[in-house]
Parts: sequence; structure tokens; C-alpha cells
Amino acid sequence: MKALRCSQHGGPELLTVENVAAPVPKAGEVLVNVKAAGVNFPDALIIQNKYQFKPALPFTPGGELAGVVTAVGDGVTRVRVGDAVIGFTGWGAFAEQAVLPAEGLIPMPEGMPFEIAGSFLMTYGTSWHALKDRAQLQAGETVLVLGAAGGIGIAAIEIAKALGARVIAAASSAEKLKICRAKGADETIDYVREDLRERLKALTGGRGVDVVCDPVGGKFTEPTLRSLAWRGRLLVIGFADGEIPRLPLNLPLLKGCAIVGVFWGDFLKREPDAAAADLRELSRLYAQSSIAPLVSLRCPLEGAGDAIEALMKRQVMGKAVVLP
Repeated sequence: MKALRCSQHGGPELLTVENVAAPVPKAGEVLVNVKAAGVNFPDALIIQNKYQFKPALPFTPGGELAGVVTAVGDGVTRVRVGDAVIGFTGWGAFAEQAVLPAEGLIPMPEGMPFEIAGSFLMTYGTSWHALKDRAQLQAGETVLVLGAAGGIGIAAIEIAKALGARVIAAASSAEKLKICRAKGADETIDYVREDLRERLKALTGGRGVDVVCDPVGGKFTEPTLRSLAWRGRLLVIGFADGEIPRLPLNLPLLKGCAIVGVFWGDFLKREPDAAAADLRELSRLYAQSSIAPLVSLRCPLEGAGDAIEALMKRQVMGKAVVLP
């Protein structure tokens, strides 16, 4: 079978498509024919050896997929050959076939296309866990979304609106903000051309925002922490800017606010029943058209490295999807 391979750590230009032996499921595992695999920021980190998980070289990147079960290992009863499934792999999804534990699979929602299913799990799962569980977002509260035109950002806008919140979307261009408004954002900020703190003061009457959804990090995190309202919550989701910010810890004291970590991958492993319940709720919202994932880039395996590079350069709005 064909697979995208990382044989040395570095940029996406080092990735190659190779013919490798098809995997065989062991006890408790499932073999899936990959129909679609979402491209996410952790894919860019893992090939550079900068992520929490560090697979041995050579390996196949790709953290999420949708496909059809073609074989099951001993003891697997929860899925059968022929089932359409969504799976979280960590790595291994950018290939024609992938093996993963049966407990890492969920049924694909009826009527959901493979390209949506293959790019749905990480961004919407993360954003739901962040806003509903970690932030305990309430209807009527105000949410600021940074990097709002990216995969996490679009998901956060839609989920926050579904939960009854007011959403302020911040992104780096007029084109990106147009997408954010189309996805339901009430207000927008171009944080390249506008002063982020001053705009937030104006949009909230000086009160500040209740929740910040931050997958960006870098220079934008501290001004948003300073823009939180009393009892506000700063959701630390990732560092797409490339810099992990150092924050003055007197601010949480003075504001009575919280800095809250969001690590959906570990949540999935540590609390699988809660994660499964979240995904059932997201499937319901999709069926009701309350959320509509945006796929703006589709490519074959040979284009997966270019898709990762586009993501690193923040050129992807919504999600990029690899179609083996």
C-alpha cells in the first residue's frame, strides 16, 4: 500500500510517499481502508519531533481518519467488517490503510461525507471539550476566538453559537474574517491592523470577555488575558504562532480569572466515556445543521506535505483533508 513517510525529522518537504507493507490488525485492533484523513497542527509538530508524542522513525503522520473497516483482530466485537468509522490515530492516518485500537473508533454519523468525517474529530472534539467542559460556557457569555478562521477557530465559533454565546472572532485578514462572519461570528477583529485590546474594550463596553479560545499563543495571549472579565477563562489549546507565552501570574489573581489547559488527546484516553458522549452530542448538532465543518483544501497522498506546509503558513481556512 502507499503511505506518506517521515524518515527524518524536519519540514514537510522531507516527507515522501512510499510503498510499504499493509498493516495486519492484532488482538483488539481494526484495519481501516482510509477514505479521508484530516490535516492538523500536531501533524506539523510531530514530523519536526516537537510534539508530546514521539513515534520512532520512520513513521506515517496523520492523526485522524474516516474509512471502512476491512478486517478485525481477535476479541473485537464493537465494530464489524464493512462499518464506516471515524478514528483518532495520533499518527498513521496518511496512508491507504491504517490499524488502530477498536476503542479508538466511533461510528460515522449517518449522512456525513467521508471528507467531513475525516476532518471532524480533532477540531470539533477539542473545541467542544474546551468550551463545554473546561470553560463551562453559559448562554449569554461572550467568547473571543483567536485564529478564528482555522480548524479549531471555525469549530469554536459554531459550537459557541450553538451553546448560546456571543462570539468575537479575531483573525489576520479581511478574507478570513468574512468566513468567520459566515460561520456565525457576531463581531470580528483584524488583529494585524487593529489594536486587539482596544477593540475588545469597545466591543464589550470595557467589561471584557468571559472566555478566550486560544489555539495561537505567542504575542496575542497576554493581551487577551488582560481583556478577560471577572471570573473569565483563558483556554490554552495550542501554540500555532510557534511561541509559548510567559504570562504574568498576578493577572489571574487580580481578575479572579482562570488559565485552563485543554488537551483533548489525553482527555480521549483518560475519559473515553465522556469523550464518546461529547462526540454523540456533536453528531447530533451536525445532523441538525448547527455545525457545518468547512473543508477548503483537498489533496491526494502526494500533496499531503504541501497541505501541512500550507497549514503551518496559516493559509488554510477551516480544514485540509488528504484523500488517499
